[in-house]
Formats: sequence, structure tokens, C-alpha cells
Amino acid sequence: MIRVGILGATGYTARELIRVLLRHPEVEIRVLTSRQEGRPRVSAVHPQFAGRLELELVSADPLQVAAETDCIFSCLPHGASADVIAQLADSDVRVIDFSADYRLDDAETYEEWYGKRHPDSQRLGKVAYGLPELFRPAIREARLVANPGCYPTAAILALAPLLKAEVIEPDSVVVDAKSGLSGAGRTPKLTTHFVEANENVTPYSVGRHRHTPEMEQVLGRFVGRRPSLLFTPHLVPMDRGILATVYANPTVEKSEDEWLDFLEAFYRDEPFVRVVEHLPATKDTLSSNYCDLTVRRVRGKLVIFSAIDNLGKGASGAAVQNLNVMFGLPETMAL
Repeated sequence: MIRVGILGATGYTARELIRVLLRHPEVEIRVLTSRQEGRPRVSAVHPQFAGRLELELVSADPLQVAAETDCIFSCLPHGASADVIAQLADSDVRVIDFSADYRLDDAETYEEWYGKRHPDSQRLGKVAYGLPELFRPAIREARLVANPGCYPTAAILALAPLLKAEVIEPDSVVVDAKSGLSGAGRTPKLTTHFVEANENVTPYSVGRHRHTPEMEQVLGRFVGRRPSLLFTPHLVPMDRGILATVYANPTVEKSEDEWLDFLEAFYRDEPFVRVVEHLPATKDTLSSNYCDLTVRRVRGKLVIFSAIDNLGKGASGAAVQNLNVMFGLPETMAL
């Protein structure tokens, strides 16, 4: 059995992660941590686990957690996660980090977008990016994996095949994406208050969303430089799900069926990417690790649609997929 610890087990991504891991036949959840006072049982924080998991949430030293586990999932906030992971550098434990702390390759970009100095900057640029469909060999050997952001997952899976084949203009890309409110986290804030969010669709962080450099950096690996893309996120009044509508200028002539065939061929052996003929919707991928893709040709442009569950393929499902890759298990196990 793979002994697992979860750091910061009170949030939505941790709750989804526990839900998936409880059905994983090769995993035993050994440690759950929290910065809350006292030692509440996990069922007091996440009542859905009553009678299924009765571990206490403890405030444990990272090295103590490492000594009791084979793999640690860090669900801690940006900055706090790298502080803890830096302490694990000499341990044998393998780590999957949910924060953005290791997604970017350089400290200057991190500081520009996250407004703080990176506490473990010497490791930036050396960490596997946790999107198995594109970076499986690096994930398989990694001691530390940076779990992707939810918006980047939807956008990168839509765009990587096209950029790699040089069939779209890299600087023509527009990503227009809508997300459920769970993507904003469990900590209450005005914009996610029911009265503010209900029956309301709102753009936010226009031109300054922190997932922008992540998308550009990862997609840049397929074109040899960072493309300049325009990304606008929106909050929609639903619990979970992301629908990204991606626009790009093609550099070759293909029919709509040929574009579908192109995506289908690229992802043919990937169990969690479904290239579909219909227009995908967020309910199609709800509570799953699937990404549904399709493409349309409209007035000379390509329009690619990408639907994922932001807590599934956009976070916790992807993390379990990465665990399976890292430990040599069937990639679809528990998913």
C-alpha cells in the first residue's frame, strides 16, 4: 500500500482528493494536517466522510509526516506550500504540490505575478509539470510534481497539439473561460457570497490572472518561445466545472472533420481526453477526470472547446493520475 499524507486537508481540493483516494485500492490515507486549533476529526470538517475516515486533523511537522508516508499531497496555499516542501528536500517522500509554487520556471516571474519572493527558488525550472498527457516520462521519475492549475489544464490540452504541429499562429490565441465557484476556494470572500454570485456571471482578473504565465510557459515548450495569449476568466453560479472557449488563427486549411481527426489522433491513447463531435458542457465531465474537446471552424478561425471539472481533472483527479504514474500503477486506477 502507498501511504499518503495530505497537508492542508480542509479545503475543496483536499475534500475531493480524499473522496477519490478512499476508493483507491493501492492507497492508505495515513496523515491529514491542518492549521486549525485542536485536533478535529476529518468527518467534522467534511461530514461526507463520517463512518468512512475518522483520522484527526493534526498540526504535524513536515518531516514527521514524511516519516509516516510514501507520498505527500500539499494542498497548502501559495508560498506556504514551498516553505514546507523545502524542508522535505532530503527525505525519501514523493510530493505532489497543488499550489502554484513550482509551476513557473523562474523566481522573477513568480514574484511578478504572486507578489512575494519564492522560498525555494533554486528548485524552479527543475520540477515536473503534472500533465501526464504531455509530460508523462518526467512525471514517472519525479520526486516532486507541480499539479497544474485548473484553467491551464483546460487551455493547454486544447492548444498543445495545435502549437506542436505549427498549425495555428502562437500569438493569435484567446482563451475565454468560465469556472464554477469552487475554483475560488473555500475561504469566504465577497465575490463568492451567495447574494453576489447567484444568477450572476462576472469576469475577473482581466489581463492579470496568475494562470496566464503558466499557460504561456507550458505552451511555449511546444513552439520554442512563450506565445502571447489573451486570457479572460469568468465566475459562473455553479459549484464546479470549467468550460474554456479558445480562439486561434489557423496556418493551414483543413475541414472541420479534419481538425477533429487531428485532435483525435493526438489523444487517441489518452484515457482521460475525449475528442467529441458535439459541443461539450461542464455537466459532461462533472466529478470526473475527463477533458472533453471539440473544434469548430468559424469565419476563418478555429474555435476549440474544452470542458473539465475544476476539482477533478483541474486539481484532485489530476493529482491522483500523477500518483498512479509516479508509482507505476494503471493510470486510470480510482479514476
